[in-house]
Amino acid sequence: MSADPRVEEFWDRCREACPGLPEERPGAWAFGATPDQADELLELVLDGTKTGTASSLWDFEYSGDPLPVVGEYSIILDAQAAPRALIETTSVDVVAFGEVSDEHARAEGEGDRSLSAWREIHEWYWRNHSESPRGFEPDMPVVCERFRMRYPRPSGADGRG
Repeated sequence: MSADPRVEEFWDRCREACPGLPEERPGAWAFGATPDQADELLELVLDGTKTGTASSLWDFEYSGDPLPVVGEYSIILDAQAAPRALIETTSVDVVAFGEVSDEHARAEGEGDRSLSAWREIHEWYWRNHSESPRGFEPDMPVVCERFRMRYPRPSGADGRG
């Protein structure tokens, strides 16, 4: 399967800007389930607000996709499948929906960044967009992932604004 040349070129730029990245290109994907969600969530990553994400463990089990792992890189796409950011996973925890922390909700950067907003947004999301037929349950297992943006560098990271 050949990769999108834009993704290959982006990976080359990442490796040039961030020495020490592996040669093998990581997976490329977009946040959310719709083009609007992809762009909204990407903008939160790019402005440094979003440093976490949550996924349904049931969706991983249903799709057969592997869980994220610490140290893994991901290329984040916009709604037009253009690569825009490189993130590195810094932590992964699986907790029940009701045990997601205030800190994690804030790291996701959505709504007013409160836990109550996080719960409302994610319940709606999993009721409407879950890959697994199990959808949403109040005690469902949630994969809470934290990450840092590696490329482009966040504003101010190099001292130039």
